[in-house]
Amino acid sequence: MIIVKIGGSVFSDKKGQPENFDEETVRRIAKEIAGFYPDEDFIVVHGGGSFGHPYAKEYGIREGLPEEWEAANRRRIGFTLTHQAMLRANERFIEVFVREGLPAFSVSTSSVFITENGDVAYGDVEVIERLLELKFIPMLFGDVSIDLAKGIEILSGDQIITYLTKMLEPNKVVFLMDVDGIYDGRPGEGSLVQNLTRDEIDGLLERLNCLAAGTDVTGGICNKLAEAKKIAEHSEVWFVNGKVPGRLSGAIRGDGFGTRITG
Repeated sequence: MIIVKIGGSVFSDKKGQPENFDEETVRRIAKEIAGFYPDEDFIVVHGGGSFGHPYAKEYGIREGLPEEWEAANRRRIGFTLTHQAMLRANERFIEVFVREGLPAFSVSTSSVFITENGDVAYGDVEVIERLLELKFIPMLFGDVSIDLAKGIEILSGDQIITYLTKMLEPNKVVFLMDVDGIYDGRPGEGSLVQNLTRDEIDGLLERLNCLAAGTDVTGGICNKLAEAKKIAEHSEVWFVNGKVPGRLSGAIRGDGFGTRITG
């Protein structure tokens, strides 16, 4: 089984119009997956892109539910709007995959995961396991979540994959990005790290200044590396450029161009 994460920057321009969708890129990714299906089982997880992020930011979902009624109810509305936006993104993905003959099936993340202070506290993977047995391609997405401590939260696609990897032990996890992989510095400035072991991740996090408090100036790569360290306990991990044709196929085969992380 292979888990593929399609990052928001791959299928959507977060700085562009709300809910813009790069159908051509998603279709090409679906075609590459179709080249290995049904011999290989797949789970696909996609990010929020220009769909969920604007609502999540506008309504401050990560801050949880306050005690004051009016403020809390406004945030409840934002919680719903964020989820609905993600459902619209997911629908676009499903439509493209189905047109390519792939039986992608939507699994609503907020219905199967509960978080506590942003970390997954519980996830019901039984329906996902059954879908795989029936040769469906479960498709999940970054979403809002009910949170045991804060009331509501955001659950990222990367965190979903970490949990799924722990529970399902896939052979490989492939992260599709809009850059060629993990760089030893800012993308375009540092050099591409093509091979990395799990034990080397802490050193790279330190060199990237990820261990210091503050903004992740590397574009979210610190969080991805932290999750990759957990994932690499159970599975081989690849970071490749989802905008470049053939890179996903290469990672699936094992001879691709990007960053490969082993345990």
